[in-house]
Amino acid sequence: MADMTAPRTAAARSLSLPRVNGSAIVMVVYLLFLLLPIYWLLNMSLKTNTEILGTFSLWPRDLTLANYATILSDPSWYMGYVNSLIYVVINTTISITVALPAAYAFSRYTFLGDKHLFFWLLTNRMAPPAVFALPFFQLYSSVGLFDTHIAVALAHCLFNVPLAVWILEGFMRGVPKEIDETAYIDGYSFPRFFVKIFMPLIASGIGVAAFFCFMFSWVELLLSRTLTSVDAKPIAATMTRTVGASGVDWGVLAAAGVLTIIPGALVIYFVRNYIAKGFALGRV
Repeated sequence: MADMTAPRTAAARSLSLPRVNGSAIVMVVYLLFLLLPIYWLLNMSLKTNTEILGTFSLWPRDLTLANYATILSDPSWYMGYVNSLIYVVINTTISITVALPAAYAFSRYTFLGDKHLFFWLLTNRMAPPAVFALPFFQLYSSVGLFDTHIAVALAHCLFNVPLAVWILEGFMRGVPKEIDETAYIDGYSFPRFFVKIFMPLIASGIGVAAFFCFMFSWVELLLSRTLTSVDAKPIAATMTRTVGASGVDWGVLAAAGVLTIIPGALVIYFVRNYIAKGFALGRV
C-alpha cells in the first residue's frame, strides 16, 4: 500500500510545481538587453570622470549630482533643451495642421493624379535628410532664417507632413462617409463638422501622428545642427560639442543623455493608448 501511494505523492508534487514559461524568459532577457544601455547611461551620469575612466563598476562608488547641476546651471546646456522643445512643438503643430485637411482630401475625394501625389509625398519621407541639408542651408541663409527655430521646424515638415498624412489618411478611411453627409443635412458647416464631429472620431490617429512627428523632430541631428549655430542650437548639437582641452566630459554628456530621454518617455506615456489603437488598426 505504501509503494502505491509514493508514486502518486511524487506525481502530485510534480504537478504542483510552477511551470517555467519560455516566452516569459525570452521577454525578460529582451527587456534586460534593451534597458542595459539606459542603465549604463544613468550609471555614468552619477559618476565623476575619474571614476568613469579609472575603474569598472556596476554602480557609482562615489555618487554625485554635479553633472546634472552643471547642465541645469549652464545656459549653453539647458538652453539646448529649450531650443529643441520650441522647434519641435512648432513643427508638430504645423505638421498636424497641414496634414489634417490633406489627409481628409485623400480619404474622401478622387481627383486627377491623387495616387501619384500621395506617392510623391511618401518619397519625400524616404529621402535621407543629408540630401536636403545644403539646399536648406543656402535658402535659409539667403532669406535670413538661418539659426532660427522656425527654420528647423519648417525643414522637418518636409519629412513629418508626409508621415502624418499617411497615418491620418488611414484613420479617416475607417470613418464612414455617411457621417459627413448626415452632418451636412443637419446644417453643419464644414469647419464646424470637422472640429466638433470628425476630429474626435480620429483622435487616436491625431495622437499617433503627433507622436511620430515629435519623436522625429526631437532626435533628428543633421538638419538641426546644419541650420543652427548659437541662438537656436538644439541639445542634440550641443552634445556633439563636448570636447574641451581636458578631453571629453563623459559625466556631463551622460547626464545630458538621460535628460534627453525624459521628454520622449513622457510623450510615449501620454499617447500610449493611441499608439496601441494605431497598431490595432494596422496603420502604424
